[in-house]
Amino acid sequence: MDIKIPLALVLIAGGAIGLMLPMDGGFEQDAPETAANPDGNSTSAQVNLAQAPAANTGSEWAEGVQIQRAGDGHFYADVRTGGQNILMLVDTGASVVALTAEDAQAMGITWFDEDVQPVAQGAGGPVYGVTTMIDHMSVGDLEASNVEAVVITRGARVSLLGQSFLSRVGTVSISGDTMSLAQ
Repeated sequence: MDIKIPLALVLIAGGAIGLMLPMDGGFEQDAPETAANPDGNSTSAQVNLAQAPAANTGSEWAEGVQIQRAGDGHFYADVRTGGQNILMLVDTGASVVALTAEDAQAMGITWFDEDVQPVAQGAGGPVYGVTTMIDHMSVGDLEASNVEAVVITRGARVSLLGQSFLSRVGTVSISGDTMSLAQ
């Protein structure tokens, strides 16, 4: 198999992942974000993206899934995979699904230290991880099998729902504060 295409996809995904990593090397430090109160007013708060509010993950409609924008300005989807529900940031610019080490382990994905290699070049330098294939994923009633993914073994704060899943959905659109995924 020609390795150029999968390598290019991983490099593109890594670039998107690199943008999500802190540039100062402080992997555990949360950046200040703006969060919305239930009354709609914005306030300054410390938000850990991995613990984004589940209330913004969307609701199922017969024709697909509707996802509301979270207080930090991003869209998060409740993804069912590997017997787990995982909150993922929807990243239309990521070529592949990118999993945090914690989410991958919860799904039963394992790897050896010698499997870890640079998978992309991020803003703060090389991004290390392993490539994998996810047997089945679903967001609401939207499903895909054999989804390409990378596991970012250190530093990722949130898993990304990238194009290796989204391109199989059919339609991804944003109107105001609502993202719609439909087949």
